[in-house]
Formats: sequence, C-alpha cells, structure tokens
Amino acid sequence: MSEVVTYKGYSARIAFDADDGLLVGRIAGINDVVGFHADTVVELVAAFHEAVDDYVETCAKLGKAPEKAFSGNVPLRVSPELHAKIARKAELAGKSLNQAGEEALRKYADA
Repeated sequence: MSEVVTYKGYSARIAFDADDGLLVGRIAGINDVVGFHADTVVELVAAFHEAVDDYVETCAKLGKAPEKAFSGNVPLRVSPELHAKIARKAELAGKSLNQAGEEALRKYADA
C-alpha cells in the first residue's frame, strides 16, 4: 500500500494511529486543516474523497477559493554567484533557467 493518496489534485499522507486503531490522513500542502480517518484502506480512500469534496463544497459555500496544494511556482533565493553560474550553464546548454532548475529539482525528487 502506498502511504500517499491523491484525488482531484489533492494529496494526503496516510498513517496508522495505534492508540485508536485507525488509519488517518490529512490533506497536505494547504493551510486549512482537513483530516479524515477510517478502519480499512477501502474506507480510508472513500473518506479521503469525501473530505476533499466536502472541503471544495464548503469553500464554495463560504465564497472562498479552495487552496490548491501547489502552484508550480517555487520562489527560491540563492547567492548572486550561484545564480550567475547556473544561468551561464543553462544558457550554454540551450536551456532556460527554469528548465535547468526543474531538471535539478526532478533529479533531487527522484533520488
């Protein structure tokens, strides 16, 4: 079983609560706290879907845009020297700084 479930662009990490004997999860990457729990994996997936749907519906009722976990925009501060070095290397490779950065982040994420 994967420890992560995904639905409609939202993800949650699953854990086992030994004290209560439950599988538990919380939507990751948003400021709002949206949790769910269940006794079985099948029930947990259904509870996760219900939690996401309820979150989106509740936001709509409140006139609030539901948060999305990640926008794809990663603000990153580095030293001017590193910035220059990366920009030059990317240019020489025929890539944009964004392309080079995404490649490096992908390698890091897949390691």
